[in-house]
Amino acid sequence: MLLGEQEAAEVLGRLDPPEVEHLGGAMFHVADVSEREVNGVLDEFVNRAKSRTTIGYAADTQIKAMMERALGPERAGTILDRITPPTRGPSLDALKWMDPMTIAALIDGEHPQLIAVVLAHLEPPIAADVLQQMPEDIQPQLIHRVATLGPISSEALEDVERLLLRPVSQPKSGAATRRGGTSEAAQIVNNSRKAAESRILKALQKLDKNLARVIEDEMFVFDNLNALDDKSLGTLLRSVDSDILVVALKGAEERLKAKMFGCMSSRAAQSIQDSIADRGPMRLAEVQEAQKEMLSIARRLASDGTINLGGKDDDYV
Repeated sequence: MLLGEQEAAEVLGRLDPPEVEHLGGAMFHVADVSEREVNGVLDEFVNRAKSRTTIGYAADTQIKAMMERALGPERAGTILDRITPPTRGPSLDALKWMDPMTIAALIDGEHPQLIAVVLAHLEPPIAADVLQQMPEDIQPQLIHRVATLGPISSEALEDVERLLLRPVSQPKSGAATRRGGTSEAAQIVNNSRKAAESRILKALQKLDKNLARVIEDEMFVFDNLNALDDKSLGTLLRSVDSDILVVALKGAEERLKAKMFGCMSSRAAQSIQDSIADRGPMRLAEVQEAQKEMLSIARRLASDGTINLGGKDDDYV
């Protein structure tokens, strides 16, 4: 608010949509700030600015210039093609500013592979909203394609850019970007409604059983046990062998450990803590295997209706 209009616009132009919205809302609430408060804020800003550098800002331009001066444009271009992180084209950046309904309208009726490319470039909550607006019969197929996307060719990105009615940037020959994969597919499903999540996973089981299992593993990780209520967590702990529990908790975050110990009797909690201390260092693979086994038991109990995994509201009518 203290900057000139042009300078303020340049700052806003470098922020993402959620940041612009958050900042814009705050700007409406500073009308009655006193001069003392303004000076205090400016002092704090200066102090914080002194501890930061701009070494990473516009680094791509600086690195390109140094490479070309040292190696010449042709050799520098060859090296930069191999080491430059993939970037989104201008039209793909425009996706960040579109609401899910607009995006869904743009991709409606397009080839599922092209829709999967678009979904993989969206933030998971937005991608989940867009997915919900696609025909139900192709939703599992779209998740399957996101999970198996792999490197995206420049031609596919050009198709997306043409679809979004934006100028097509000319990528270098052979350029490709990496999006998608089981992790992104899992995040999209995780952000879908509970009923849709169940339907998509069942259909994925028929499409590719192994891939469906991997996506389920990515969707539900050990830290998600924090979302369980005390009753469900207590039931889970009683269903897990103590040897498995000791190994699994060896690599758990302190917050999750504390919650689990709080669901046990003081004697049982002390016994587990002593066993963890006695075990000493353990291989990461051993810990991860124990955690996977606990998660498998949790999923089975949830499937039986014995516990509630939490973390997502049911749909109501």
